[in-house]
Order: sequence, then structure tokens, then C-alpha cells
Amino acid sequence: MKSKTLLLLAIGGILLSFTSKTDLGPIKAFNLKSDLLLAQLDCKTDVDDLHTAAALATLLSNQEYTSLKYHTVTGTYGIQEGLYVPPNPLLNLAFGDNWTDAHKDKAAAVEKVKAIALNTLKNDGDIWIAEAGQSDFSAALVKAIQAALPGLNTTERIHIVQHSNWNEEVTSPESLDFVKKNTDYQKISDGNAVGNGTPGFRDPEYTKWEDKIEDPKLIEIWESAIAISNQYNGKEERYNNEAIAAGGLDFSDLSEVCWILGIQDIKDTEAFFNRYSN
Repeated sequence: MKSKTLLLLAIGGILLSFTSKTDLGPIKAFNLKSDLLLAQLDCKTDVDDLHTAAALATLLSNQEYTSLKYHTVTGTYGIQEGLYVPPNPLLNLAFGDNWTDAHKDKAAAVEKVKAIALNTLKNDGDIWIAEAGQSDFSAALVKAIQAALPGLNTTERIHIVQHSNWNEEVTSPESLDFVKKNTDYQKISDGNAVGNGTPGFRDPEYTKWEDKIEDPKLIEIWESAIAISNQYNGKEERYNNEAIAAGGLDFSDLSEVCWILGIQDIKDTEAFFNRYSN
């Protein structure tokens, strides 16, 4: 556990405590009634985003999150080289029309997602971005929101969660600097590892999902995610995800969503399916 700063104030005999951000979770909690979750997938060039999409659909199918407001965006990549992994059939299956294609048209995607975000912000909700990719799209989105709502304090109302050092390294420097200064930017421990304060969702040996998932729609979603992943993994100089190549699963980016929703106590892939498969 990371160290934390604790400030104690005695006011009128009442003890108040203020705790800094730690691996216990963000200070401000996600409000299921009013807040919006933006799940952003770069899909370039690692196929793990496809597994993440399937895992997100699995999580959202749980009755605890049936009222959660969310939107998925694909193509939110930065300056990395390599080919894109087209996830469209999977996203249609998993999210219906509740997703946006920034790979096809980034400017149009920013406008579409801005409209969704403004609706939440104007109704006193916050925006939470699970950045399964880089910050370039986020920076463009926040700038568009600031232009529409110049009085909005985006450092308090827009929260970005990032788990990957590599994602930061292949974000354009100006975009990364912008979101760190203009949003509540939270860097958490990497979701590829187990036991570091966030869930570890990369397991080359885990194949038991078929024994856990009963919902036919979710089975179809996972089959699609795995099939498309196998089709593109390591192909045409794309990144070769060794866990997926071995027949296992990698939805490490979902660690950000778990952090946002306050369920970062999930240990690993097996624990995730034990909790959310039915």
C-alpha cells in the first residue's frame, strides 16, 4: 500500500480527516445516479482492448450496474506506430449503438462524445474516463468541453484514470501535460500484475471463463473478442500479446474501471469471473 497523507482538524470537538489519493481508491466516489463512465480503447496495436471490451460488457451485465451510464470510444490512440485492430463487430455486439468510432473520424467523435458528456455535466454529474489507451483523445475532448462550458472546473468534474506507463509514453507530450493540468488525473498501478493494489487481469493460463459464463449473449461476446484477437494478434507487425497467444486472457485495462467503481479489491482474472460471471 502506498503511504498516505492524513490531515486531522479538531473543529468544535469534531474530528475531520482528509486523505490523499492512495491505492485504497480515489477520494471522490463514482455516483451511479449521476456520473458518466467513458471507456476509451485505443486498439492499436495490442489486442487486449478486445478482451477488455468483453470484460466490461460482463461487468455491466451485473444487476449492480444496470443503471450505470456509460459510453465506449474506440480509436483513442496516441503517437504509437503499428496497425489498428478493428473491433467494430465486437463493439456492436457488446454495446449496441452505445459506442463511438474515433478511428474513423476523430473530430466527429469528439463532437459526439462532447454532447454526451455535456448532458451529464449540466445535470451535476461528473465524467470518469477509463483510459485504455492514450490521452490524445481525452485532451481534445476536454478542450471541447471547456469551450462549451468555460466556467466549468474540469480539475474537479473530469476524472481520468490511467494504469500504464507505456500508454503515457506514447501519448503526445502536449496532450499528456494538458490532461494532467486540466483534469483530476489519477495514475494507478498496472493492471497486468497481481498484488500491486489494483486487479491483475492478464493471465496466460486462464481458460475457465467458458465454465463460468452462462448468459448466451456474453458467451457470444467473449467468443467474438477471442476470435478477433486471435485474428490480429502479432499479425502484420502488430504487438504480439503473449498471454493471448498462449490461449489465456488479457483485460488488464479493466483495472481502471474497477478503480473508478470502487471494486479494486478484485485480485485477479479468476476472482473477476467468480464475482461477475452469473
